[in-house]
Amino acid sequence: MAMIDIEYRHSSEPPEDEDLRRWSVEEMSEYLRGLVYEMQMADISSKFISTEAEGPNMVFINGKKITDVLEGLEIKMLETEDSCDHGKVNMISMGRPTLEWKKDVIEDIPDVLVKNAISKAYADITKDRIL
Repeated sequence: MAMIDIEYRHSSEPPEDEDLRRWSVEEMSEYLRGLVYEMQMADISSKFISTEAEGPNMVFINGKKITDVLEGLEIKMLETEDSCDHGKVNMISMGRPTLEWKKDVIEDIPDVLVKNAISKAYADITKDRIL
């Protein structure tokens, strides 16, 4: 069975910045723990580990830095005609673009990038499986 290990290595709190998506180590841990819970509910074998370590804070998926997993991926946002909300009024949001983030602060990584990295890791470990 495929296994997704998500490890959050942290040594300090992220810088105080109102624009960060997650403002603390605890908030980032809760976010990642929630993703793992969702995977487990979908019968995907996964676990979350929070580790205090020296160096910059980082998320690892199956031992690889999340930034390395994302390297080379082309992230495309759904176009209006591709989405499943046909006929509904789209909300206009003010703020940062969805894929923009401060790459030196892992707590600022957008949700769509984390989920794409998890999907890539899952696809990589299941590509040779025979069902």
